[in-house]
Amino acid sequence: MEYKKEMATVLDFEKPIVEIQKKIDELKKMSEASGMDLDSQIENFERQAQDYKKELYSKLKPSQKLQIARHPERPKFLDYVELMCDDFIELHGDREGMDDRAIIGGLAKIDGKPVMIIGIQKGKTTKENLEYNFGMPQPQGYRKALRLFKHANKFNLPIVTLIDTPGAYPGIKAEETGQGSAIAVNLMEMSKLNVPIVSIITGEGCSGGALGLAVADRVMMLEHAYYTVISPEGCASILWRDASKFADAAEALKITSKDLLELGIIDEEIPEPLGGAHTDYKAVSESMKTAIVKAIKELSQLEPNELRSERYNKFRAMGRFKE
Repeated sequence: MEYKKEMATVLDFEKPIVEIQKKIDELKKMSEASGMDLDSQIENFERQAQDYKKELYSKLKPSQKLQIARHPERPKFLDYVELMCDDFIELHGDREGMDDRAIIGGLAKIDGKPVMIIGIQKGKTTKENLEYNFGMPQPQGYRKALRLFKHANKFNLPIVTLIDTPGAYPGIKAEETGQGSAIAVNLMEMSKLNVPIVSIITGEGCSGGALGLAVADRVMMLEHAYYTVISPEGCASILWRDASKFADAAEALKITSKDLLELGIIDEEIPEPLGGAHTDYKAVSESMKTAIVKAIKELSQLEPNELRSERYNKFRAMGRFKE
């Protein structure tokens, strides 16, 4: 499988890059057809395109990062599992008769070390998105995750969670079967686990749907992911009764990895390939794997009571208040 991808879906702010690339391609075709030596012109255009791209992606607005985090070709949980893990064995079901496909987890090895890896899966096609409920877990999914957390705790396995969700499923059936309760129980139980927990926000990290897998000793984010208490569109709808003001909301919510690192909400930003994770699956997976291995090695030096205490203090310290 080829994991380095050309941009099939072009975002609004990427159009100038595409136009420059078209000119480069035209020059190459002209050179081949006419036999003219246009190498210097082509190299100059390619250098300009690369410089422009670097500048563009170094100054992205929160609303632009939002678009990258939601990019339809962005790697999904199972892509990361295939590229980072060996011997993955999926474990199904919540032991109450349901197997929510929006949350997938199982046993695997990362760099030779056994772990329990759990993540929120989105689809790449309409059929897949229906199977995975567009990455919106139901209560049964959080209960399945909790079962796997406890399994890992019993057998002293580090836990890795990868999060990419627009939020927990908000349907009536989910509410009837205890959506809020399932997430709340996960928050409580994760805080008490005796094993290292590493969480990475890989795309969207929205509301309690994300937090239900993210009470971790190390919380990391990919460079162009976002993590927030409510979607920018939802925030704009509440504050201004106008979802089209999502860009203003995204700015105010401080949803980017740099903002959240400064605020102490996350512990590390993981760089993405130039242009976003969807441009090079292998490169971003390697960066994530390196960060995971390093974090597990550090956390494995701590005793269970130290892990629990530091985890508790980490989350209690979050938040800034003004009288």
